Amino acid sequence: MAQKRLFTGLQPSGTLHIGNYLGTLKQTVELLKDADGLVMIADYHALTTLKDTEGLRKNIIDVARDFIAVGVDPKKTVIFQQSAVLQHTELAWIFDCLVTVPFLMQAHAYKDKVAKGLEANAGLFTYPMLMAADILLYDTDIVPVGADQRQHVEYAREAAAKFNASYGTTFKEPQEKVLDTVAVVPGTDGKKMSKSYGNTIPLFGSKEEIQKAVMSIVTDSTGDRPENVYNIHRLFKSEEALSALYTENKGKYKALKDVLAEDIEALVGPMREKRASLTDADVKAILKDGAERAREQAEKKMIDVRQKVGVTI
Repeated sequence: MAQKRLFTGLQPSGTLHIGNYLGTLKQTVELLKDADGLVMIADYHALTTLKDTEGLRKNIIDVARDFIAVGVDPKKTVIFQQSAVLQHTELAWIFDCLVTVPFLMQAHAYKDKVAKGLEANAGLFTYPMLMAADILLYDTDIVPVGADQRQHVEYAREAAAKFNASYGTTFKEPQEKVLDTVAVVPGTDGKKMSKSYGNTIPLFGSKEEIQKAVMSIVTDSTGDRPENVYNIHRLFKSEEALSALYTENKGKYKALKDVLAEDIEALVGPMREKRASLTDADVKAILKDGAERAREQAEKKMIDVRQKVGVTI
């Protein structure tokens, strides 16, 4: 049986935290072990919100480094920069010409911005069709997403169906793989861990930075155990092990936080060392090789697409 093709992407929009890893990256790495995979650094998507030239350049390198550090093998998986494969924007324009304005107005990201009274630029409005192009160029079978991102793959299927109906069967309709949610990875204040809440534990932070973040976890003295500490800790240790640990250290919040910091460090430490061993030159070479491999696949698809829409004369 042929291997399934998996496609995933991540915007280069800032520093990762343990919620990013436990919520999506860990499961994606596991899926890539049994799939023909492509991992895209979604730099053109980032332009819808990020207006920081040097920050974006740094983030592109950092996100590629992050993927490799958490276990993505660049020899097996194509890791590439979206903007280095111009076929993505070419196909997105063709899809834009097939879908309607009301259809695009249903996109969650666009509706959320409008509802909050924020400016929704044209890039954000047409974002779903660029994402559809990202996915469909490579005859993708599986797209791992969180439950709240299912719509992205639905849009890709709709774009594929519209093109196939207009020009003949060309694109495979991908399926989402909804990642097993680790419930919600809680932050240091008990809310969902998010950069926007300022409640994160950095994935690649130093031992000292992790310790400081863990010590900042909000605790209370109303129950038998510090719930915010426990809810993070249960993502690193079994319930059985935690039951004994928290019973033995009842009321000793600092001791429990120290153990949590040690358990996070045990996971993060080796990944941090791997990340630190990758120079910018190493990462750029990996991205260059990945772009060449991705372009080869994308151009094969676009030769067929151009022929079918009639621009090849």
